[in-house]
Amino acid sequence: MAAPLPVVKGVLDMLVLRALSWGPMHGFEIVAWLERESGGSLPVEDSALYQALYRMEERGLVAADWGTTENNRRARYYKVTRAGAAQLRTETARWLDYAGAVTRILTQAPSAS
Repeated sequence: MAAPLPVVKGVLDMLVLRALSWGPMHGFEIVAWLERESGGSLPVEDSALYQALYRMEERGLVAADWGTTENNRRARYYKVTRAGAAQLRTETARWLDYAGAVTRILTQAPSAS
């Protein structure tokens, strides 16, 4: 397994929206999903996650309801709103364009001088 990578500023919201696009989840499930899908390369601090969820809820990108976990514990379950789904599509396209541009630059062979 590779060393953990820091989550780049501005990307956490997009990653959380992607996790929630699979269905409603509580905080621990979101963290577990992100770690599992990244092969353990993108650990997310609980405090950062809950700050992101609060921020996205305030912006109307996610909605939350109280529910009961598999362990019979009370937890807030988050789901993507229509606005959140639109934001995810927009940000995913921007990220893929950005990553493609950086990849082209980094993989281009130097010109002979």
